[in-house]
Amino acid sequence: MANFVYLVVDEESCEAAVVDSGWETEPIVTAATEMGAKVRYAVATHEHFDHTSTLRELSDRLNAKIVAHEDSPIDCDIRVTGQQKLKLGGTSLKVLHTPGHTQDSICLYDGRNVFTGDTLFVDTIRKFERANGELIFRSINSIMELPGSTLMYPGHDYGVVPSRTLLEEGQANPFLMVRDLRSFLSLFS
Repeated sequence: MANFVYLVVDEESCEAAVVDSGWETEPIVTAATEMGAKVRYAVATHEHFDHTSTLRELSDRLNAKIVAHEDSPIDCDIRVTGQQKLKLGGTSLKVLHTPGHTQDSICLYDGRNVFTGDTLFVDTIRKFERANGELIFRSINSIMELPGSTLMYPGHDYGVVPSRTLLEEGQANPFLMVRDLRSFLSLFS
């Protein structure tokens, strides 16, 4: 399923967070160990199994707290709301509640990068049976309010490049080029 998993590390303190857990924990544990990172959080961007199936194993191996949105059915240690911050030394990850793909979807913004989970991909969005078009529309537009220089890191490798700036994404992604809900919803017909 071409999942991405991210290890976000505060360079000074070496405190870290893992964004989603993917299918296997060994590469994440190895990367954290090699970097000398102390992983404080294992964050679920949303409830789907391809992002959470190894979350508890990862948490146990790294002695990290599992973080999920307050609406999530995931068994977690910390429940977050939109605008809440997760501290990593001198860095913080701001939680952006971005419902639509799932009700519990979140993105994480560190001031330079945004980790979008399955809310926004390079060149596209994905719509699932539980998705609500109006919520997705509002959520992706809230992400686009971040500075254009922000680097976007999606939850899957579905695009022509693995990541890009929001400015570049806004110029390439047809779902971001429409300005009104009706036009947006017409892209799904």
